[in-house]
This record gives sequence, structure tokens and C-alpha cells, in this order.
Amino acid sequence: MKKFVFLLLGLGSLLHPLQAEEIKPAETDSLKILEEEIGLIPESLDANVDSLLHSWHVQYFTKQEDYCHDDDANIFFPDSVYADRLNRLPSLISLPYNHIVRDCIDLYAERKRDLVRYMLGMADFYFPIIEEVLDQHGLPIELKYLAVVESALNPVALSRVGASGLWQFMLPTGKSYGLEINSLVDERRDPKRATEAACAYFKDMYAIYGDWNLVMAAYNCGPGNVNKAIRRAGGKRDFWAIFPYLPRETRSYVPLFIAANYIMNYYCDHNLCPLQTSLPLATDTVMVNNALHLQQVSEVLQLDLATLRALNPQYRRDIIPGNSRPSVLKLPAAATYAFVGQADTIYKHRMEEYLANLTTNTAGTQSNQAATRERITHVVLRGENLYTIANRYGVTAKDIRKWNGLGSNRVAKGKRLILYVDNGGVAFAATQPKTTTATTKSAATSSVTKATVTSQAGTASAAANGKGFIAYTVKSGDSLYSIAKKYPGVSTKDLQQVNGLNGSNIRPGQVLKIPIG
Repeated sequence: MKKFVFLLLGLGSLLHPLQAEEIKPAETDSLKILEEEIGLIPESLDANVDSLLHSWHVQYFTKQEDYCHDDDANIFFPDSVYADRLNRLPSLISLPYNHIVRDCIDLYAERKRDLVRYMLGMADFYFPIIEEVLDQHGLPIELKYLAVVESALNPVALSRVGASGLWQFMLPTGKSYGLEINSLVDERRDPKRATEAACAYFKDMYAIYGDWNLVMAAYNCGPGNVNKAIRRAGGKRDFWAIFPYLPRETRSYVPLFIAANYIMNYYCDHNLCPLQTSLPLATDTVMVNNALHLQQVSEVLQLDLATLRALNPQYRRDIIPGNSRPSVLKLPAAATYAFVGQADTIYKHRMEEYLANLTTNTAGTQSNQAATRERITHVVLRGENLYTIANRYGVTAKDIRKWNGLGSNRVAKGKRLILYVDNGGVAFAATQPKTTTATTKSAATSSVTKATVTSQAGTASAAANGKGFIAYTVKSGDSLYSIAKKYPGVSTKDLQQVNGLNGSNIRPGQVLKIPIG
């Protein structure tokens, strides 16, 4: 109650932002004020920055110090300076200044300096994508800073409750706005597709409220909570008027958005510089019409796998299910021509290894949803709950509870859960023991299986005698798998063994021995 009364007394400065009293740096603790006076801070601000800066999608980052000074010392300014700088930013969205906004600016500029450096570096890559979509929808470009608050511009951000991607969509909301989420694909992690979904949500909320600050509040806590706060505020439709009636985690949302607008434009004034990435700013896309693993692209085109993952974060297991429907692959611009020219070679390259467990259900259509359901077992890991598990597999926590007869969202480490995932007609099963292949063959193919076993057993002696082989000259586009299929009873393992191959790399013109008999 005391905190609530204190908050109401402080609303005078909120409603008169330019009259906020001067705050000396030594007298404020930004994090404490945000948590105690306002409410919870977003998970994006509470992230393990050291872990983030060493994750796969930013492993190439280095400090850039050629045009601004960067050190550990922040510079504090009078309130009048902050207010003037915000006022000079070109924005359709109101960016008022008050002591709460000041606390949020100090949080970014003082406590979260490494996170700001990271976000500035990622902005070079992600902001052009986001800005293009916002512009196509006729929305304020400054909404791009909402992604800073939501995810700290981490495309694979995953919250404790299962929200994912730059825009932190929950699974049901993401699907309701047309995002594909299944075993292999999570478009919440696709910057372009997720931004399109976010724009659709913004438009729906603006049609209700006609105020961008209320739209952002609704994005965070849902229109139901915003409507409740409006009723409790006597029908007032202003963010600062309904401020004390919003959920705790939403109160800091708009102030942090204003602070993000500030720090992403005036970072140099606070001795901050962006981290520079080697991610290619010039990119292009190609349409993939067959199943494809990013490792195949990486090896044939000599592209770094981490770069491909960073450009295509929507593919959860590095697999593009182009055999299910045409899918997008983003590449460095210089590599797109090479992909088109070598597409056949890329698709065939080591496909028996990288796509061995990928199966396509041609009957999987919207009219036959059961045909796209895949039954899997998940063993709960330490720190997981039903929300994080549901997010991983594209289902809901409610479904998991129903399938496993659970009464709550808490599950013990090591518990085995049955899940029925929507694989979009494409499944990727776990690697099976070699003996499984023989047990799953039908009677019609048992003779072939026996021939294969006999061939494998007799290969060593044939090789020792130098007999029982024919020569095969490798052609462009060939793989061990495609060659083995030409000869009944021969497997890729046979070809590796008799030719002394450690892997599956072969080259055009190479002569291989094919065991016969």
C-alpha cells in the first residue's frame, strides 16, 4: 500500500515531464527504482550479456572505435539536455521526458553498457529489415526500437514463458498472425516474417486505441489488461494516466521504449560505440524447392555455417523443408549466383548423411491435420518447464498437460513427456541404431537386406583378393549415396570401406571401386 501511495504522489512529475527535478547521479539507483517504483524490468535487460556476446550469431563481433570514443565511463547530463534531445528526434510517437524515463536512460547508459554496444551492432543488420516492413505498412519507423525492449535485438531470444524471436511472440499469438511454427521452422525467429506479424498486431491495436503508447502497452500485456487499466482510471485513455493500474512488467515498457529511442541515437555522447559485425549487410534470397541442410550449402559454397545460421535463424535444426513447400534461404549477395549455378550439386552433396532421418508426408495438408502430427518423446532437462518445452516444439503447455495427464506446468528433470508436434508434413526423427533398419524392412525387401549384409560381410575378403569389383568414374553431382543406389546390395558404407574413405567427400573424375557379387 505504501508503494502504491508513493507512486500516486509521484504522478505529478509524470504528467508534467519537462518539470521533473534535476537528479544527481549519486542519488539514484536505476535498477532499484525500476524494480521497486515501476515494476519488473524486461528479460531482455536481465540477460546474461557475457553469454549473449559469445553466442553463435555474434561470434565475429569486435569493437569499432574509429568514429566515436568508447570507454567504461558514462557521462550524465542535466534533465533539460535529455528533454531537448528527445524533442529533436523525428517521431510520430510522443516521446515525453520525466524522471522515470531518466531512470531508464541511466539503466541503458550506465548499467547495461555492454548490452547497448551489442544492440547497436545488431541494429546495423536488423533495423533495415524492420524499417522496410514498417514502411510498407505505413507505420511509424521508430517502432523498430520496440524490438530493442522486447529482445535486445537477439533473433533467437527465448523468454522464461516461451516467447521467442525479435518481437517475442508467444506461440498461440504467433500462429494466429500467420507465423509457421513446427518441428523444423519457427518464423517467430525470422526477422522479416515476425515483423510483418508485429505490424498486423500494431494495426489491430491502433484501430482500438488510436494512441501508440497504448498500442505498445497492449503489445506487452494484451488489450484486456489495458482495457481494465482504462476502466480503473475512470475512462482516461492516456498511458501516464493509466500507469499505476497496469501490470508491473508493463509500467516500464513505454519508458524503456522512449529510453531506447534516446540511447540508440545519442550513444556517442555517453562514450558508447557499436560492436562491428562481419555479418554481410548485402544479402539476397533464393527459393529452395527441395529438402536442404545448411551444412550442404556451407560445404559446397565454402560459407561459414554460423553465418548461414545468423541469416536464417528460423530453421531450428539447420534444415530447410523445401520439399514440403518452397522455402526461403538468405545468403550473402555474392553467393546467390553461385548457389543457382551449383544447385544440383548442393542438393545432392552428402544428402544421405545430413537428411537421412528426414521424411515427407505427402498427405499432410490442412484438411488432414492428423497426417502432419508426429509423436515424439522429450526428456525434461534441468531448468525446463512446460512453457519452454512447448516453445521448442511448437505446441502449447495446455496440450502437453493434456497429453501427459499433468496438473501443473512444473515437471521434474528426467521426466519423459509424450508430445504430438505439427511437423508441417515434414518430420526429422532421431538417428536410429543400425539394427533398426533391418527390423523395419518389409518382407518384400528382405532379400535385398540379406544381400546387403552378405555384401558387407564379403567386402573385406574381396578387397584383400583384389577381385569382385568394377570401376566407376565419379560424375558432377554424384554422391556416395546416389552411386550406391545404382548397384543392388551396395551401401555407402561398402563404398567407404573398399575405397578407404573416411567420409563422403568425392570429386568428379575420381575412380571408385564398386563391389559386385
